[in-house]
Amino acid sequence: MLIAFSVAPSGAGVIPVGEDASVHDAVAAAVRVVRESGLPNRTTSMFTEVEGEWDEVMDVVRRATEAVMPYGSRVSLVLKADIRPGFAGEIDGKIARLEAAVDAADPSAARS
Repeated sequence: MLIAFSVAPSGAGVIPVGEDASVHDAVAAAVRVVRESGLPNRTTSMFTEVEGEWDEVMDVVRRATEAVMPYGSRVSLVLKADIRPGFAGEIDGKIARLEAAVDAADPSAARS
């Protein structure tokens, strides 16, 4: 399964958010949890994607959310899941298929 999630604190926390209201330190705490999990993952400007079995992926999301909790009095969590039993390597496979389709539909790609 693939999970794309975004977690962010709001309100006053034990660990203060910077003066510019940036939450990058809180997000960094969550991303560290994801990277230390050893599961395939990717972080972009808006979401972090994690691939694995249901229980292990949800455990990582839970621990990443807990890592953000000290930064706010509440935490917002957004999840999107692609549950496709029997498939692995989709964190890269879906992108590869998309890029191939884009290139196939682009007449200028054949000339390059």
